[in-house]
Amino acid sequence: MTDLHRLNGKTIVITGGARGLGAETARRAVAGGARVVITDVLDDEGAATAAELGTNARFLHHDVTSEKDWQRVAEFAVAEFGRIDGLVNNAGVSTGQPLETETVEHFRKVIDINLTAVFIGMKTVIPVMKENGGGSIVNISSAAGLMGLALTSGYGASKWGVRGLTKIGAVELGTAKVRVNSVHPGMVHTPMTASVGIRQGEGNYPNTPMGRVGEPSEIAQAVTFLLSDAASYITGAELAVDGGWTTGPTVKYVMGQ
Repeated sequence: MTDLHRLNGKTIVITGGARGLGAETARRAVAGGARVVITDVLDDEGAATAAELGTNARFLHHDVTSEKDWQRVAEFAVAEFGRIDGLVNNAGVSTGQPLETETVEHFRKVIDINLTAVFIGMKTVIPVMKENGGGSIVNISSAAGLMGLALTSGYGASKWGVRGLTKIGAVELGTAKVRVNSVHPGMVHTPMTASVGIRQGEGNYPNTPMGRVGEPSEIAQAVTFLLSDAASYITGAELAVDGGWTTGPTVKYVMGQ
């Protein structure tokens, strides 16, 4: 890891950091020299992850839909580590429901958790980052935020919204040296996806060009790159980490035919 790719001295807030992609991002950030504030509603798992990472990690219970909770997170990060240099808006819910049968109540709930919470988080940390001379916000969208994906009415709409909000933030905050980028994971092997039958290994996700699901570490590497000074001229980008899934349908062919 080069010096530019390291996160020495940076304080990073990671929502949904108790397990899965968020926990792996926290591990990689601490390994890169960062101090992290992990937030989640999963208190036991969040506390365990922070304890695993040692003195450079803290855990705080956090309802991402609450403006009051977001303010408490920002104040906590500054009190513990003196600043906020990075925010990873990772918390969210993944649901599958046909548009025709999706309820208005559930749709609104998904939008609130997956999109409105991202807006509140950005709004909360921007003044703190400006005081520090800049920062990096990484919003976790999805492959479903790059293409139309069936059975994702609320989820897909929220992830397209995250993509758009990211670009608005990048345009508005560029001169303040606050970079805003989105990461778009494809199918990734996590505790959540494992529970619905997603398996690791080659051949277990054949509709991607790479023919497999991703690993949390592969998403985390992309996120920590965008948090680092190695990405100092990257803002408003949408980085697909999806094994080529969103490039189009996979077509098998034989050379010479």
